[in-house]
Amino acid sequence: MPSDSTGSRRAIARRLLPFSSWRRPTAETIRADLIAGIVVTLVLVPQSMAYAALAGLPPYYGLYAAFLPVITAAVWGSSPQLATGPVAVVALLTASALTPLAEPGSGEFITLAIALAFLVGIIQLVLGLVSLGTLVNFISHPVIVGFTNAAAIVIALSQLNDLLGVPIERGGAFLASIAGVLGRIPDTHMATLLFGLAAIAIMLACRRRVPRIPGVLAAVLVLTPISYVIGFEELGGRVVGNVPQGIPTPALPVLDLGTLATLVTTAAVIALVGFMEAVSIAKAIAARTRDRIDPNQELVGQGLGNLVAAFSQAFPVSGSFSRTAVNYNGGARSGLSSVFAGLLVALTLLALTPLLYHLPLSVLAAIIIMAVAGLVNLQAVPRIWRTHRHDGAAAATTFVATLAFAPHLDYGIMLGAALAIVLYLYRSMRPRTVILSRHADGTLRDARRFGLRESKHIIALRFDGALYFGNVGHLEDVVLQANNEYPRARFLILVGDGINAVDSSGVETLHALRERLHDNGITLVLAGMKLQVLETMKGAGLCKEIGGENIHRNEDEAILAIHGRIDDPDFNPDDCPLAPIHY
Repeated sequence: MPSDSTGSRRAIARRLLPFSSWRRPTAETIRADLIAGIVVTLVLVPQSMAYAALAGLPPYYGLYAAFLPVITAAVWGSSPQLATGPVAVVALLTASALTPLAEPGSGEFITLAIALAFLVGIIQLVLGLVSLGTLVNFISHPVIVGFTNAAAIVIALSQLNDLLGVPIERGGAFLASIAGVLGRIPDTHMATLLFGLAAIAIMLACRRRVPRIPGVLAAVLVLTPISYVIGFEELGGRVVGNVPQGIPTPALPVLDLGTLATLVTTAAVIALVGFMEAVSIAKAIAARTRDRIDPNQELVGQGLGNLVAAFSQAFPVSGSFSRTAVNYNGGARSGLSSVFAGLLVALTLLALTPLLYHLPLSVLAAIIIMAVAGLVNLQAVPRIWRTHRHDGAAAATTFVATLAFAPHLDYGIMLGAALAIVLYLYRSMRPRTVILSRHADGTLRDARRFGLRESKHIIALRFDGALYFGNVGHLEDVVLQANNEYPRARFLILVGDGINAVDSSGVETLHALRERLHDNGITLVLAGMKLQVLETMKGAGLCKEIGGENIHRNEDEAILAIHGRIDDPDFNPDDCPLAPIHY
């Protein structure tokens, strides 16, 4: 059995060098990872260029983001199959944050995108190193549903101008810009539109007829040569153009305090949203492969991937739904598949970039539209509303705000997250409280709901929720209301098996309630309190103040003890079995 120090060293090694815990490679696993890496690369190259254009950068910057960041995130992450790189939502968040600050595609815009990747990497890395991966839980599922639906619609609409071949006015309201594009439909460049529609048709045909062939790859391989043969660029169509050969030269990002202060809010949103996307994909695949996912280690991997992106002239990256699925279905066994994919992208940069010159931008727009179409699930919002109206309100608000504030998508998700937290706090401030009375079958029921008459001497009050500073006032109001409704009562039983925690405000409130009830001739009795709650009360001296005779394991014992202390001719001990009551 290894010593504690040996185990500790191994844990540190796994944290600093997580790839050291990969399965020992064999000829079979290397072959499987190589095949998966090739398949992913065939999708990654055109997708990464499309997402770079979506982010407002020249398309070849997507290849930079698909090289070293892909390898780094795989080597220092915890998921064997997660495929990192450019993704649609992060690309659009990048564009929305930087467009007000610089002209898309300009040198200043590129510098800001690189600085944004650096900030995102720092935030994710720090959160991972201090094991704060759970912070992502502050963005609830309803908020993500509302944001994803709205973001997918915004992304698709943002590609209309490239699909139609008409200019778009930037800098104003997003929906107004889209309205301007729609107003120029008569000016549509027909060759551009035909290439875009042909790309969509090819991808749909591959999905339905030959799903093993990546539709993205098929569209690029078919339409790029056609673009060259017919002289699409000479016809007025826009193409990718010259892609610099060679891998990006590592360089320090240009940073200043003003830039950092301007971008920090967006960087935080991208860091959390990007990580949530990555870890949710990783967990979904891990459920099938039975691999263990460490969210904090995944944060470290994503953070290092974004830092490397900043030093290799790229924009922020995250885990990709579609490419992770391709990687898994391609038979990937370890992160080595992503290493192969990154190296193949480097080979593309070194030798194959001339082949991408004639790729129409409308084909890249079609690739983006098809990629985000699967993210739209408008039926989810009404379903969430039916589950809980507060969650539905958060989802609907996020959806509407994201559309309204577009292209500033971070405003929508921040507003939705804030509303979800406020609504949660509101619910926790008014937890379920029930005045109980004994039913004919011996159980305690909601006295008001079942129309039961109160006991002659006893009020039984159930409180479901942690007793903390936010809801102590609610408990006071309910107790005083019960005291007014049942003036003959001499005992109030607080049934606390639904109280999981109590803070100092809760203890102080119980102390004040005990004194106030005592002044009114009523004894406070505690029943069913959990051990951790009793320990907190004991440490504060409250248990001694209330008295051991007034603290019981459950409500039945409390009722028996009370009736043993008072003269109640109507009391029948057989109506109060000592077994726990379930209701």
